[in-house]
Amino acid sequence: MSGQREKPRLALVHYTAPPVVGGVEAVLAEHARLFVAAGYPTRVVVGRGGTAGLPDEAVISVIPEIDSEHPANQALAADLMGGEVPPEFWTLSGQIEAALAQALKSADIVIAHNVMTMHFNLALTAALHHLKDEGVVRHLVVWCHDVSRYVNPASGAPQHFGLPWDLLRTFRSDFGYVAVSSQRQRLLADILGCPRERIRVVPNGVDAALLLGLAGSGRHLAGEFGLLSADLVILMPIRITRAKNIEYALHVAAALKAAGVRPQLVVTGPPDPHAPDIEAYCAELRALRRALALEAEVIFIYEGTSRLPRPLLLDSAVVAELYRLCDLVLMPSHREGFGMPVLEAGLVDRPVFGTPMPVMEELGEGMLYPIAPDEPPEQVAIRMLEWAGQDASHRLRQRVRQAYLWPAIFTQSIEPLIKGMMTPAPGSVE
Repeated sequence: MSGQREKPRLALVHYTAPPVVGGVEAVLAEHARLFVAAGYPTRVVVGRGGTAGLPDEAVISVIPEIDSEHPANQALAADLMGGEVPPEFWTLSGQIEAALAQALKSADIVIAHNVMTMHFNLALTAALHHLKDEGVVRHLVVWCHDVSRYVNPASGAPQHFGLPWDLLRTFRSDFGYVAVSSQRQRLLADILGCPRERIRVVPNGVDAALLLGLAGSGRHLAGEFGLLSADLVILMPIRITRAKNIEYALHVAAALKAAGVRPQLVVTGPPDPHAPDIEAYCAELRALRRALALEAEVIFIYEGTSRLPRPLLLDSAVVAELYRLCDLVLMPSHREGFGMPVLEAGLVDRPVFGTPMPVMEELGEGMLYPIAPDEPPEQVAIRMLEWAGQDASHRLRQRVRQAYLWPAIFTQSIEPLIKGMMTPAPGSVE
């Protein structure tokens, strides 16, 4: 590899790609987006699809015979299941190999999703083995989402042996191996007869922006302030006035931080221009934030970001995105005319910690976690932590956003694998 070329060239191989619908297809597309965004020249090699759902920068190579549903492949299925390997199998494998040799000739690393561990196109499996033997494929990563039931004794299905079936249970020290879960790692290691540590675990992830409906500004705010990595995102969807008792909320955040939690307290609105001595109150809040060492934890959106200058005013759509992103809503107000955030939080299934407000007469008791007028903020922080520890939905949400978002998986697992493949240690994928 030339020292002038910064990124290795990648090729992702699977039977099909979006718009064909499937779990592996979705992961393939996300990997392609991540690689392209990180500057890796990326080619997607499939038998069908590739016309939508992939980044425009990715090169798409369609080889129809790769498709698990290609007629030539389907015609061989009965013979292979019966233990026969007709000449047509090797003819098809040769055709696939010749086409792959052209598509993969410039690739530094080939990542084969499922095609080396599943039986849906064994002619393709055989072709990739031979291309690696011949040196056409320089580095090959076997990315295992699933394992064929016909080489897994625990599946209860009849087991098939001999070529080409044995290729699914053959460990090769010149391959890199990845499994999408610890369970798949254990299963694949048992079938290949290799140490488990030879198989990396790289989980699938989720697209937070897509699932939470984060558009341009919402996505920017989440990234700017690290909201997706916080332990507790606390939303105050209010304008800044003394009536909202924001200083109390800062003391709650300080108590959470002292307890070892990483909170993010987000105040969405600007100072109320009609409130008396509002400039003095804002100055007091900024001074309190400094005194409590909460510069990174307390966010006044109106102060702006690195990209969006002050005064930053959010429209209702962006506030709605922050509702979906947050863990809870905090309303320690001295007084409220109604309490609209309680209704909004209820619709997105977020708890409200708040002082009594008129809306509760309409909703009834038990609809929020009440804050007594004389309750110390440290006690509210304790109750928040108790809720966070007991609420299964919150614990799942926190775990997913801290460990299973695609950008983190790419940075922590996928890119180190790619870099390691280019400088492998003896007997290792790294």
